[in-house]
Formats: sequence, structure tokens, C-alpha cells
Amino acid sequence: MPSEIKRSVCPYDCPDTCSLLVTVENGRAAAVAGDPAHPFTRGMLCPKMTHYERTVHSPDRLTSPLLRTGPKGAGQFREISWREAVDRIAARWREIIADYGAEAVLPYSYAGTMGLVQRNAGHAFFHRLGASRLERTICSSSKDAGWKTVMGATPCPHPDEALDSDLIILWSLNAVATNIHFLHSVREAKKRGARVWLIDTYETPTARLADRVFLTRPGADAALALGMMHVMARDGLVDKAFIAEHVHGYDEFAARTLPDYPPGKTSALTGLPAEVIEEMARAYATAKAPLIRLGSGLCRYGNGAMTVRTVTCLPALAGAWAKRGGGQLSNLSTGAAIDTAPITREDFITAPTRIVNMNKLGDALTGLDAPPVMSLYVYHSNPAAIAPDQNKVLAGLAREDLFTVVHERFLTDTARYADIVLPATTSLEHSDIYRSYGHYCLQRAYPVIGPVGEAKANWDVFRLLAAAMGFTDDLFAHSADDLIEALLAKPSPWLAQTDLGKLRAGEAVELPLPPASKLTFKTPSGKIELLSPTDAEPLPRYLPPHGDDAPLWLMTAPTTVLLNSSFAERADLLAGQAMTLQMNPADAAARGLTNGQQVTAFNRRGEVAFVLKVTPGVPAGVTVAEGVWRIGDAPGDRTVNALTSQRLTDRAAGSTFYDTKIDVRAG
Repeated sequence: MPSEIKRSVCPYDCPDTCSLLVTVENGRAAAVAGDPAHPFTRGMLCPKMTHYERTVHSPDRLTSPLLRTGPKGAGQFREISWREAVDRIAARWREIIADYGAEAVLPYSYAGTMGLVQRNAGHAFFHRLGASRLERTICSSSKDAGWKTVMGATPCPHPDEALDSDLIILWSLNAVATNIHFLHSVREAKKRGARVWLIDTYETPTARLADRVFLTRPGADAALALGMMHVMARDGLVDKAFIAEHVHGYDEFAARTLPDYPPGKTSALTGLPAEVIEEMARAYATAKAPLIRLGSGLCRYGNGAMTVRTVTCLPALAGAWAKRGGGQLSNLSTGAAIDTAPITREDFITAPTRIVNMNKLGDALTGLDAPPVMSLYVYHSNPAAIAPDQNKVLAGLAREDLFTVVHERFLTDTARYADIVLPATTSLEHSDIYRSYGHYCLQRAYPVIGPVGEAKANWDVFRLLAAAMGFTDDLFAHSADDLIEALLAKPSPWLAQTDLGKLRAGEAVELPLPPASKLTFKTPSGKIELLSPTDAEPLPRYLPPHGDDAPLWLMTAPTTVLLNSSFAERADLLAGQAMTLQMNPADAAARGLTNGQQVTAFNRRGEVAFVLKVTPGVPAGVTVAEGVWRIGDAPGDRTVNALTSQRLTDRAAGSTFYDTKIDVRAG
């Protein structure tokens, strides 16, 4: 049989949402390459996706349903049929609902797939069941909240505007690991004379691309922004004409907030010299088209929403929005293009049900009552690894009375605690439609190969469970393709401006931005709102991060070889890698620690073994642990989230992974 090349889409939680060309031979994915026709990703793939076929056809793939036969966490199972698995799940749920009520069942999912159908596949089922609802805020909800306080529903500019910028600031963004395709525009802008700054807490791999690197103390980004704006206001470097026409509340902000952040005070908060803050302010204010590309790290502190809100004020003072190539890129929102309500079916909620925040899973599994969580259904997520306060999460998963079902491609740390494991398809084996939060393209994907073994897609499993629970709603009679076609049959006004024929054919299409969008601000006042008079905090300000009673900050940063806990199955990516803790030489010397030795990081929540990496790229007082590793690949029996907290951000109930402090000892 001759080989074929078929289009698909990268399903992972990355803003780039790459378009793929998959070579199929004899029913198997033989090779995966980038699609040069995609307007943003342009045919380039990150190292993790370059051999995605190794994930799809990994010998470790789950290919049949499994029933636990040993202790929870031991990973001991026997194969059963789909019929038996579904019948067991339905029977146990009926017992739990009879004894405790449906809210004793809790779904747990997030972004193992970003496809609109498969990611949201469980919502309608669990709404119909009457289960507890999951508040899915683990990533960057506080970032969105901070942006919206200032900018409302204003869309971000097109990412290619970076080509016209003369100053690009990568702020709390390790783009090499998390936004690699944006660097195409960054490199091209540099060729045209643009300067590139990196503002972060340590020298990430992206630092090699920057002309200047500014390292701030963890959680102090808002203080830096306020210090820069103080200098701009003090020295008459603000764009008064732009402010008069397009900014609401500048006078109040300049009079009531900015005087509190002179360079000396800002220096004490950020660790940057006062003269450097002055220099940064002048360079930013006098740039012709300064562009901030805002990452998500700075939002994962207790002050995350206020920090993003404050940084988002900078382009308003500089008038950057009036200039092509200027402004700020945050999370791009394309949600208005496709309404997922026909998939999520909020109308199935007939009475208010309990909401459980996903960052507090440890507490939910070990402390909730009225009713307690008696069943956990996990799909496209791995909470044993990625959720904060790992020791509490594992204690909950180890409960013998907790009926846990995990639908997964691999035997993850979470799956090892399951009572029943269901084999899941990869993105090459099912239909879906994808939008992005890093560009304005949409793409539909069809299966390019059949399911591996007995694997089933999320939506197909929920259809089986719906039938087993006696649900007769028409929704569950439809296939994933039916749902996608229903969404396209009645396109939103924005989606209708695209080539729906190309979209149906599996090609990427780009949503157009209105020509005047950069100066059309979708806020209550129609202007950029530095002042929000009805808000509990009317003006932006610096809020200190929480931290812990320990001497060293811990940055739980991304890595180029893992995406959260995804790709841990790939030996080729992890070859030569180790679960390391990066530390400044002075901090290592003070503790008698040497490069390459095993060390233990600890705080009041737990202890984690690492291999120490001593490097001057990490400032004194800071440590860095890159990647979310499998316990089986760790030096000890825990991974980094045994150290992180279930605390939530100041707004939007987000995660505070970076708001963590530790100490370190040998051994």
C-alpha cells in the first residue's frame, strides 16, 4: 500500500497549535512533519512533536481496559472488555449516587487535548449526571483576569505585528519551551534592527536570544512595571495625546499610585539597580513601537491577577497601541469564533451543583464531606503529577473507598491508582476542531489512522457511559463529526468570514482582525481602563507574593523536553536528562553542596530528591526545577509538586505554583 500524507493538528496545551503533515504507511503513522502552509507555524515543529509517531505507536500505549488487581499505586491490573468496564463503572456510580448523591462523583480534566470536542467531551455527561463541577483554573486564569480588568474584551494584536516592533519584551516567557513559533517574528525583527529584552526570574534558555536580560525577584514584576511608569510620568515621557483620547483614569493613577514607586523603592522590591529601572523606563517610553509578549509565569503567584493588570498598563502610558508593532500580546482569545455551548450543555444542569477547584484536589479528596468525593473520573490529565500539594493528592488517590477511573494513553502516575483504566486515542485517531491562544488560526482534524488497539476517544466513551446510565438525550446519539458539523453549519459572524470549505477540508484558516481593532477598546468606557471605579481595587498597585517560611524561592518552570507531564513516555526526549534542581553557586557553597550530587528540597508540605545543577544563571535566593517528571523517573519517590501549594491567586482562583519557597540539604 503506498504511503499517504494527511493533515492533522498538534493537540497539546501550547499557544502555537501547530498544523501537522502525517505520513501514513500500512495504517500506521510513519512520520510527522510541520505543515508549511500554516500561516503561523510555517512548517516548523518543536522537538517534542517532531517524532510524534513515537508517542502514537509507543510500546507503552494502553490498548485495552484494565481492572486493578493489586494495591492502589502499585500499577497491577488485568485486562477486561469494554463491556465489563462500562458496566462496572455504571454499577458503582449507581451505588454511590444512591448512598451519597451524584455530587459524590467528581470529574477531573484539563488540557491533555485542546480540541474543542474531545477536551469538553465530559461536560454534558457530568452535568446530566448531576456530578460536582470542576473549576478548571490551573493554568492562567489570573492572567486573563488581569488583562480584562484593563482591556476588557479587547483582542490582542496579530502576533506577526512583532515584525514591525523596534523593542520586543519577552516578559516571564521562556519562548524556547512554550511559544517557539513566536520566535520566528522575534528573529526577523532583530534582523530589522529591533532590540529584544527578557524579563524573568532566572536565565532561561530564551535568554540566549535576548539583547538584554533583566532578572527580577520572584513575584516582583508589578513593582518593576510601576517603577518604570513612575519614571515615565515623572520625566514627561508618557504619550499625553494618546492618554487623553484612549485612556481612562490616568490622572488618578499618576496621582494616587505612581508616587509610591520611585526607583529606589522599586529597586528594593525587584533587586534591579535603580539606574537600570530608569534606563528601562526611558528606553521603553522612547521606542517607536514597543511590544510586550507576556508569558504566564508571572501570574502564578498569589498576586498574579494584579501583577498582570499592572504590567498591562505600560503600553497605555507609552501610547504603544497606536503604533503597528506596539502594544501587548497576552493570551489571544478566539472563543467568540466557535460557541461550545452545544457540546458542554450547561442546560443539563437542572439544579446548582458543587464546584471544586482543580488546584485544591488534595483537599477535595481528603477533606470534603456532605458529600465526600467517592468517585473520581480523570481524562486527559494527570493530577498525581501536575496538581499542587502532591502528598495530599496521592493520599486521596490511595483511599480504598475512592472509586477512580482514568481514561488515558499511558499508565501515568494517576492511572496507577485507578480501579479501572480505559485506553484513550491520540489526536491522530479521532476527529476534532482546534483553535489557538497564540494565533488566530482554526483547523479541523480527521483521524489519519485507526484506533491503536481498543483505544477510544473521550466523546465515544462518554456516549457509552451515557447509554449505560440510561441517558436518552439526543446529544449522545451524535458522533464527534456530527458535533463539529453542527458547529460549522451555523457559524458565528466571525467564523463566517473564513473559508469554511478549507476548514472542512482540514486546512488551517485564519480569523480576520478588524482593521481598527487596535484602537477599539472593548471596555465599559470604550477606553483602556487604568481606573476601575466599581472594582474592590480601583487602581493597580503592587501586592507582595505569598511565599513560605523558607529561604529559597522555587521556580517550577517549563522545560523543552516535557509539556507539563506529557511526553514522559518518550525515551528519546529524556535521554541524558535528569530531574535537576538549579541553584546559584553561592547558595550551594553556603550549604556545602556540589554540582551533580543528589539533594533534597523540602518545606512544610513535603520533600523531593533532585540532582543538583549549580549555575550562575540562577540568582542567589532562587532555585529552579524544570519540568513535571514521572515518579518512576525521579531520584526519589516524589516530584516537584510535593512542594507546591493549593493556595489560589488573588483573582480567578488560579494556581500559585511559583509562590513557593524551600530549603535544600544534601542527600
